[in-house]
Amino acid sequence: MRIVIIGTGNTATVLGKSIIRAGHAIIQVIGRTSKNAEQLAKTLHSSSTTDQTQLNTSADLYLVAVSDNAIPEIASWLRADKKLVVHTAGSVECKVLQPCSKNFGVLYPLQSLRKEMDHLPEIPFLVDGNTADNGALIFDFAKTISADIRFAVDHQRFMTHIAAVMVSNFTNHLYAAADDFCKKENIDFKLLQPLIEEIATRLRLFSPAAVQTGPAIRNDTDTIRKHIELLEPFPLQQSLYRVFTESIQQTASWHTRIDAN
Repeated sequence: MRIVIIGTGNTATVLGKSIIRAGHAIIQVIGRTSKNAEQLAKTLHSSSTTDQTQLNTSADLYLVAVSDNAIPEIASWLRADKKLVVHTAGSVECKVLQPCSKNFGVLYPLQSLRKEMDHLPEIPFLVDGNTADNGALIFDFAKTISADIRFAVDHQRFMTHIAAVMVSNFTNHLYAAADDFCKKENIDFKLLQPLIEEIATRLRLFSPAAVQTGPAIRNDTDTIRKHIELLEPFPLQQSLYRVFTESIQQTASWHTRIDAN
């Protein structure tokens, strides 16, 4: 396929490299700044522009890989007639692209992408189209760059994005809070790396609830009380500790009631 990429960030870069590797042609990169557009175009062996009036109209597919709040702006000027237009956002409706073309959809990579990534071996994609035929076209295209493709309408994709925020963004925030705590207490955060990796490994085999450990799940009130007292100088970490302890205990209680029925 002949493809125009609109965007120059992490998603545009990683998808662009994967698309090229799959044998498609990136015929144009459109970006806000000349420097970023030219840099990505060079990587993708393509031309570039920052001028929307210079849009290459000979593409088969227009890939809108920009931030969520920039998609409506792109949709306000992109006119692709009957060509296929897709965006890559997790929490933006498919129909936002309706002004662009009669044929549109979503190609959402369920992964935190970095420009340094070279390929997408295990990254799932959630796809959707405004018609069954367009959904099938996007699905087939996605299969050329990933082995794991799922159909998902807007609501399913939005809910999946929420779950992704929980397991990625929220989890990383906890790592950051722990790292800050470790620095202030002169603890090497790298000591925790094997623990982080072990939990991630277990999740490939078991459900998260099944591998939950720690004082909260054991209802070890003495240890919990001691930890909360020690965290008095660290209000953020103490607040997180209280919230997650309560959540773990509530979840454990809920599972106990379910198992008993």
